[in-house]
Amino acid sequence: MRLISLAILAAYGLASPALSEIGAEQFDALTRGQTFYYGADGAEAYGAEEYLDNRRVRWSFLDGECIEGSWYEEAGRICFVYENRPEPQCWIFAHEGGRLVARFDGETSTTDLFELRRSREPLWCLGPKIGV
Repeated sequence: MRLISLAILAAYGLASPALSEIGAEQFDALTRGQTFYYGADGAEAYGAEEYLDNRRVRWSFLDGECIEGSWYEEAGRICFVYENRPEPQCWIFAHEGGRLVARFDGETSTTDLFELRRSREPLWCLGPKIGV
């Protein structure tokens, strides 16, 4: 599995030391008003994120449940905070070959995501859970 991730990174230029990172303004201009569908470890669907105004986001693992959050830039990384997970999750983003590519910047994981497709349509989210 690690070899697949390295192959994907090499294909999108993230394995090289000369990573062309995307800053906050470029990231916002590229993503705002769109929903990005991401893959991981090959071409399998991982999840989607809808990028809203004022650096707000909505994430889903494509199961109909959506989580609200926001993002900010810190030390060249794009960091996300979600309503169910207050600790930041920071990523290094690059725009390579017409696609958005992200590498998780954390101690416990080397998750790499790549854009499968993007849409102007909002995420499909079920309403709030009612009952027990």
